[in-house]
Amino acid sequence: MSLEDAKSQIDLAFTRPDRKGLAYENAFGGATSFMRRQYSKDLQRVELAVTGVPFDQAVTHRAGARFGPRAIREASALQPFDPPYGWDGFDPLGDHVIVDYGDLAFDYAHTPSFPGLLEAHIGGIIRQGPGTITLGGDHFITLPILRAYAEKYGPMSVIQFDAHSDLWADDDMERIDHGTFMYKAVKLGLVDVTRSVQIGIRTECDDYCGMPFIDARTCHERGSQYVTQKVKEIVGDSPTYVTFDIDALDPAFAPGTGTPVWGGLASWQAAAMLRDLAGINMVGGDVVEVSPAYDTTGVTAIAGAHIAMELCCLALWNQRKK
Repeated sequence: MSLEDAKSQIDLAFTRPDRKGLAYENAFGGATSFMRRQYSKDLQRVELAVTGVPFDQAVTHRAGARFGPRAIREASALQPFDPPYGWDGFDPLGDHVIVDYGDLAFDYAHTPSFPGLLEAHIGGIIRQGPGTITLGGDHFITLPILRAYAEKYGPMSVIQFDAHSDLWADDDMERIDHGTFMYKAVKLGLVDVTRSVQIGIRTECDDYCGMPFIDARTCHERGSQYVTQKVKEIVGDSPTYVTFDIDALDPAFAPGTGTPVWGGLASWQAAAMLRDLAGINMVGGDVVEVSPAYDTTGVTAIAGAHIAMELCCLALWNQRKK
């Protein structure tokens, strides 16, 4: 690329002439849009909108996930030079329109208003056609997101990667707690437990509310192919939401999170599982609980950025050019 060509493509997050295409910019400079996608509120002909939700007022231990969306975007600048590895030449950045929709705006000092704002934010996107990939934020954010998706699709199939079930009983539907969001989603009829599954669990839960789960030890002993085959059998072709809590990964691979638990998935296991889930009817997803202050190397945000890109691949796989 000549110097003049380079000058004409500075900050593709703002100057991209075509919403499709890889990004050959310096990874260490420019605006930190996700994967150097265009920042845009215009969703015409958009297939997937990436949005950030910098909320962490629902955590039970270490706060800091409000900085997750920014860190994930910054880490993603390392990736958009090539199509994602392991997807048989599939090039979602080159062949599909993905935009960075920016972050949800909310009043951090008025927590009770947050769930409704987030539900309206996601609902406003998906009613226009695109699916969403959300960058969290703590795991509570998935509950308002599921409300928005269930309004469009009915009770959802959910694939949840997590160290925790988040199914602890909490019948106060106004409480905002990242450890009970799935319990509430089930009780509110947002989730079809017969067609949902949790992966990587390694903390105790008294009642899984009928939700199938594959714990971390089973993942290690039976292997990623067993896990993905089982998951595909469970969810079938139903509209599916994929939520990935970064603490599904072992702290050796993702130390920057609020509630780390040993014995978790290795990054290679998560990558293999996500890639082998290709073909599910995924309509949306999120990656949550990245808390960069507890990670001096940035490896957790790097993992979060890769997971978010894999979720983009899953969401667009069935629409790929064949």
